[in-house]
This record gives sequence, C-alpha cells and structure tokens, in this order.
Amino acid sequence: MTPVEGTGPDTNSAPHTPVMLAETLHFLNVRAGGRYIDCTVGAGGHAAAILEASAPDGRLLGIDADPDALAAAEERLAPYAGRFVLKQGYFDRAATFAAEADIVPADGLLCDLGISSLQLDNPGRGFSFRGDGPLDMRFGPQAELTAADIVNEYSQEELARILYEYGDERRSRRIARAIVERRPLHSTLDLAKAVEQVAGKGRKSIPFSRVHPATKTFLALRLAVNQELRHLSDLLALARGLLGFGSRLVVLSFHSLEDRIVKNFLREHSHGEDASFRRLTKKVVRPQADEVQRNPRSRSARLRAAETL
Repeated sequence: MTPVEGTGPDTNSAPHTPVMLAETLHFLNVRAGGRYIDCTVGAGGHAAAILEASAPDGRLLGIDADPDALAAAEERLAPYAGRFVLKQGYFDRAATFAAEADIVPADGLLCDLGISSLQLDNPGRGFSFRGDGPLDMRFGPQAELTAADIVNEYSQEELARILYEYGDERRSRRIARAIVERRPLHSTLDLAKAVEQVAGKGRKSIPFSRVHPATKTFLALRLAVNQELRHLSDLLALARGLLGFGSRLVVLSFHSLEDRIVKNFLREHSHGEDASFRRLTKKVVRPQADEVQRNPRSRSARLRAAETL
C-alpha cells in the first residue's frame, strides 16, 4: 500500500509496488510452513512475497475492506491457490476470520496501513484530486459515511476539528469556513478549489517535492470516513490473541498519527511483568534511498516490529 501524503502530481511509482518488502519479510521472519495474516492485503504484493517465502506449504489469510482490492489480490495470488484465504472486512473481524481460516495462532501478522495505488489512481473512489471524482473516500461499501456527508453536513467547528486533529492542518479554521461558504461541494475538484481559496495552489517545484495544499484535508477526511485510527487501535488490541509465542507483528504506517499509536502500544506492552511483546525496532525503520527513488510514494513509510512473549 502507499500513503496519501503526496496525492498531488507525483505518479512515477509502479502501481501496486509493495513498500519496504525486504524489511517486512525480514521482521516477519517468514519461514516454510508458517501461517500469516495480512490485515491489509490490498493488491497482494506483500502477500505474494510471504507465500513465496513460506513455500511449499505456508498459509496466509488476507483481509481487506475493499472488494476491488480483494479481486486484484485473488488474481495476483492465483499461483498459490489452496494456500490462502481472502476475507472482506475491517480489522475488528480479524479474530473471526482467522478462526474460520484455521490460522490461529499465526506466526506473523502484517498491517500495511494507508491507501493503495489501486484506490488512489481511480478517480471514481474520490481519494485524490489529480482527477475529478465523487466525494466518497470509503475503503469499502459497508461504510455508511462518505466525505460528501462530512463536508456538506458537519458544522464548521467540527470540520475544523477533523482537519486539525487528523490532518495536522494549521489552517483548519480558515479551510473549514471556505468549505462551508462553498457548499454544496459535489466533487474532489470542488473540495480542492475550496482549499486553494485559502492556501493557494502550492509550490512551483519539481513533481517529486510538490505538495498540493489540499493534501492534508484529503488525508483528514479519509481517516474520518474510514475511522482508520480506531480500527488500528482495535487491531493492536487483538494482535496478541492472534499470534503464538515467538511470533511477529509488523506495522507499516505512513503518517505520524498512525505511527504514534503503534509506538505507544508497543512501548506500553513491552515493559513489566505483564509484557506481551519484545520490540524489535526501538527506533522506526524508514525505506532506503534507492527505494524512495524507485517508488516516491514510499518516502513517508515507517515500519515498527515486535515479537510476542
């Protein structure tokens, strides 16, 4: 998966490129015959590598809220038929899915947060302002709330709070006021123009470093629509029960809010007599420079890993 940061013009990365693949396999300690859970299977990039490394009889459960992503994963994982199970849903159903797939306790659990190229590059999903699309931003059709609901129905004060807390947007009050004044907003470009009214059209620089002023607004709305931070906390609370002794937990995040939740969880659960994890990454692991050059969308990736006790 790839981050939402930089949802402006940079499109140089190959689609569906798994981020920090070598590091992920290393910290998962993938072995032949192992059982693994990929809680954000996306288009199946990490999952395919896990199945390859766990051959000949390793098994994998892939979970995703997005049926389009699951269809892509089904196709990509076809060479490993019989060794994987795919389920549609959010993290809070991981325990149920794992029990149904008879994959508990698992040897490793991967959570690759953020948004995939498959989603980002489809204007009809409403995640990006590179093309005009509906204000949707839902990962899966089961989510009732859309971005249109938030921008057109929430109060100016609540909009400002979401933009500030989820997007770290310092101009949150001004942007919220501009959104309210331009209601109703019908498309991603309508929303981007409302932000530009406050913040301009961004720096004129090379595509790799250009950041559109609406990036943080789109990030904040996506997090709110999909309740991503709550789902992440739910998954971390479930993780120890899904894993066996000496199993691995690996989380790839793409912005500070997610990373802070993971860091605080691992710190809290790796100390004292009741510790359930041993941190393998006391400092966050970032992608190598050559990967960032090949895949610019990986530049904000952060990896943390732990082993169960």
